[in-house]
Amino acid sequence: MADPTTPRHDTADRDGNCHRTIGDVRDGSDVRAGSDVRDGSDVRDGSDVRDDLGLPVRLGPRPPRRVVSLVPSLTEAVAVTAPGLLVGATDWCSHPADLAVTRIGGTKNPDVPRVLALEPDLVLANDEENRRPDLEALRAAGVPVWVTDIRTLDDAFRSLDRLLTTACRLPRPAWLDEAEAAWARIAPGGTLREPGGPRTIVPVWRRPWMVLGRDTFAGDLLHRLGLRLVHADHPQRYPAIPLPELLACRPELVVLPDEPYRFTAEDGPEAFPGTPVALVSGRHLTWYGPSLVTAPAVLRQALDRHPPAGDGKDAP
Repeated sequence: MADPTTPRHDTADRDGNCHRTIGDVRDGSDVRAGSDVRDGSDVRDGSDVRDDLGLPVRLGPRPPRRVVSLVPSLTEAVAVTAPGLLVGATDWCSHPADLAVTRIGGTKNPDVPRVLALEPDLVLANDEENRRPDLEALRAAGVPVWVTDIRTLDDAFRSLDRLLTTACRLPRPAWLDEAEAAWARIAPGGTLREPGGPRTIVPVWRRPWMVLGRDTFAGDLLHRLGLRLVHADHPQRYPAIPLPELLACRPELVVLPDEPYRFTAEDGPEAFPGTPVALVSGRHLTWYGPSLVTAPAVLRQALDRHPPAGDGKDAP
């Protein structure tokens, strides 16, 4: 098993199974490069456009025909929107379930020569999920690389629209409209709980314990669902906090996703005796793509199943 203090997308869990992590959760460092570009022009003539990091991406005169995705969320977004456009994806790109493309390794250790052998005209990446040296190697080989940077739900909607319509030059998909509509029915700050919401901690790793901190996509979703994250103002995005300190926070609710660490009913809840624990779908909490259409309902159902301490409700 890999060093648990440096969780990666390719970290083997206690059963020897490998699964995705939320970027580099070791230190939560902010590794943005360049200006924050959100609305770039829709360029279809081969000119330079800029990705979410403000980095120029030289697109060809024709729409991309061979796309490689290094991010599970983006893989699903492209595959659902334009089946057949993808020619390569990571080993951890599990959706759509029938995805049949060449696998090019993990998000943190893609096989760059194998990617290049696929002759992609566009590679999709994420600033949190992928390593800069790998992306630089692809750029050095002449491959356009489009990097997304997503910290909030609004970021996700803007970024996905630009990636699909500007980078991939596809029509805006109906599922993106449906996702925006689904989340628009939930007021910012949430309607699920009382104003202010229950004090909540959200571990994303164990051995050591790591939790959602500031400025995270998953944290923004939970905030919109009415939860108040204890560590939302922590200096780090994914701080490592010893279990005694987590317990000392006296949380009213603990949310345990099944990725990046695979928390289960048998692994996780026992660490928080006397505190309600909600086991939630990591895909619906951490992925930005078609899963956002059903994420509000899926997450709400899981949270309602385990009302926070002191709210006076009995779980069904």
